[in-house]
Amino acid sequence: MPLFRSIVFASVLVGLIVGTATTAVQFFGTIQLIAQAEVYERAGSEHHHDADSVAEPTTAHSHQHEEAAWEPSDGVERLSFTLVANILTSIGYALVLIGLVALRGKRVTWREGIFWGLAAFASVMLAPMLGLPPELPGTPSAPLDARQLWWVGTAVATAAGIALIAFNRTAWAAVLATIMIALPHLIGAPVAPEGEHGLAPAALEQQFIAAAVITSFLFWVMLGSLGAAVYGRFGVEK
Repeated sequence: MPLFRSIVFASVLVGLIVGTATTAVQFFGTIQLIAQAEVYERAGSEHHHDADSVAEPTTAHSHQHEEAAWEPSDGVERLSFTLVANILTSIGYALVLIGLVALRGKRVTWREGIFWGLAAFASVMLAPMLGLPPELPGTPSAPLDARQLWWVGTAVATAAGIALIAFNRTAWAAVLATIMIALPHLIGAPVAPEGEHGLAPAALEQQFIAAAVITSFLFWVMLGSLGAAVYGRFGVEK
């Protein structure tokens, strides 16, 4: 039980710090780019509604009276929801990462924690983005369930492959790890319907992908280093 409490305490503390820091980084990066993309998305939606009203006046009129899905308003409310979501996400990932460090059974310094964070960054961000890059609002995409399934499979396979290479340095482990890491990409990620294009300019999409990658990199480096440091300070050694 002391070990479990230490993992939870360290995860909550690290999650609060990393989630808050990540929100600050996003405020000057991805959040601004998403706001710009939403302008194009709304313009495209209005154009689509105008076309519908010409083709089917009655149907378009009825759509205008449908209750829109709720979403937080711009400004403080949206930023607050983003902060809460980032903190909860950070706590969840910290529980997994620190739990794995605890299972390792050896003391991990903050420097070694950076490598744990980089491995997670490669598994959760770099590998999946080869098939499913970060998307702005208004970007056509494959069905959500198919994308989620491929993302989870890719992240798990990549993490398992990296673990094999790191903790079992044999030839057969390297071969198996390579197969595991490559397999999701050989299968292929779900693709968006043909003929559809994003509403935001391509330059804005590239800026968003770059900002998302940088933010994710900082997130995982902070989570790995702080997670190892805090757990090393308060954790219970086996």
